[in-house]
Amino acid sequence: TTLATMTKRALLLIDVQNDFMPGGSLAVPDGDSIVAVINSIRERHAGAFDLIVLSQDWHPHNHCSFYTNNGAEPFSVKNLDGVDQVMWPPHCVQDSPGAAFHHGLERASQDVVVLKGTHTGMDSYSAFADNATIPEKRQKTGLADILKKASIDEVYVCGLATDYCVNYTCQDAASEGFKVYCIEDACRGIDPKTIAKAREDLLARGVIFTTSTSLPL
Repeated sequence: TTLATMTKRALLLIDVQNDFMPGGSLAVPDGDSIVAVINSIRERHAGAFDLIVLSQDWHPHNHCSFYTNNGAEPFSVKNLDGVDQVMWPPHCVQDSPGAAFHHGLERASQDVVVLKGTHTGMDSYSAFADNATIPEKRQKTGLADILKKASIDEVYVCGLATDYCVNYTCQDAASEGFKVYCIEDACRGIDPKTIAKAREDLLARGVIFTTSTSLPL
């Protein structure tokens, strides 16, 4: 067996949920266009991924990131327990239609779903752990353990939004020691400035940017 065939890979689909789609409460521009791209990756490379994981933003209704719970202006920034928190419109409330995965997204019974942002007092952009700034205080989602148990070497990350949840998931994946690929045409972001900054930060951490039609599989 060659080394290449022994490489174990995971595809991470980040927050492909209704509230982040056009018409949703926190819509990412053009967010729904990634669904067909992600489906094409699954179809074209059916056997290439040993694991497919979907992260799902899953907030309680009284979540700290909602401007409505803080008497704040939408998209303003508030310091909560030492963490700068963007005041988002309410989104992805547990068991709401907005928290559901996009209906067009292809799924399989063996896909693993990881919930994030489930605690009232702390947001979680990364699919690995919450946003606490002190490393030992970060509550983990269990994703790192799932990947390590499956002996995954490489992770391929796509979804929403490039400058927030995709960005922080890629950062954590690199910190956990995985080789990280970000599939650019299967992601969309919120703001061109923060997208450019995220790209710069990720390149500095060794993340490789690729596209759905040129995956090194």
